[in-house]
Amino acid sequence: MSDLDAFGTFFLPGPTEVRRPVLEAMLAPMLPHRGAAFEALFARLQQGLQPIFRTARPVYVSSSSATGLMEAAIRCAPPGPILSLVNGAFSERFAHIARACDRETHVLATPWGQIADLNAVESALASRAFAAVTVVHSETSTGALSALPPLVELAHRYGAALLVDSVTGLAGVPVETDAWDIDFVLTGSQKAMALPPGLAFGVASEQFIARATQGPSRGLYFDLVEFEQYIHKNQTPNTPALSLLYAAAAQTDFIAQETIEGRWHRHAAMASLTHAWVDRLTDETGRPFAVFAAPGQRSATVTAVALPDGLTGDAIVKAVAQRGFVIGGGYGQLKQRTFRIGHMGDHTVDGVARCLAACNDAIHHLLATTA
Repeated sequence: MSDLDAFGTFFLPGPTEVRRPVLEAMLAPMLPHRGAAFEALFARLQQGLQPIFRTARPVYVSSSSATGLMEAAIRCAPPGPILSLVNGAFSERFAHIARACDRETHVLATPWGQIADLNAVESALASRAFAAVTVVHSETSTGALSALPPLVELAHRYGAALLVDSVTGLAGVPVETDAWDIDFVLTGSQKAMALPPGLAFGVASEQFIARATQGPSRGLYFDLVEFEQYIHKNQTPNTPALSLLYAAAAQTDFIAQETIEGRWHRHAAMASLTHAWVDRLTDETGRPFAVFAAPGQRSATVTAVALPDGLTGDAIVKAVAQRGFVIGGGYGQLKQRTFRIGHMGDHTVDGVARCLAACNDAIHHLLATTA
């Protein structure tokens, strides 16, 4: 059996598995990116991406990782200090990017596994004028999910733009870009979109782009103002990763067949199954396993499982691999205290159940051998 035939064994929190027809789409021939054929491909891709983002705005396509559009968000934000909501490794990275772009950056830290308290956010915003607020929607290191509408409302009330990293959120959990009036939201290709790594997608409001035109240090490669100018011609500012665009166009067709609402429902079902399994694991073993993210604040795309003493993330990952499944270890300060399961993309409830059975067997075996 080839790796491609074994779809449904790879449960990292990204990159996730990619279905064979999407991979095969990348075999399409090269073509000039300044011509009618490319523009037709790009227009088709726009028609597929806009319903996923729930927007009538153009969806920018960057030949980069999502980190590139995180930097774009900072470089194109209005002048002034940045408030970064930090509750995990990737929200910490957003703050680091702001500092690296020479922006005055203030961090509102929340314990990992939780989301920012809205009263604390309002207090910070009221303390001084901020140009923008950064937030990671679905924190991949912990599995915590931040509610975006109240953050948009607070940011706008105090004159700030909300910059959203939804790398493991979008296409797996609801994101209503237009209805929630989000200033800028981005994602990566290799997470819930179930594409190969190498593309980032983002949407900016008209107001955000209008203010960005006044920014003095937008850079070049990630200048969203230039993205906006080219996208209305169904083009990208620079040479795109053409083969990945073929794959993206094919995958948006699959997502349209399922519907984005159907995709949200399937991800919620996979998450519920995973969370219930963690609870049963505690009952079965008498050991304190737990979903790391707080109840009511959990992402539907990734679950971090907190471990009892005597078990490590690395040991569980290795034991599960011996049973034919790939899962993720803990990340950052949680490296040995957790392991992570990415139930996102094109995985199914049945596929997750098989992965959980392998995890269950591995954990019981480890506990038996260390007793």
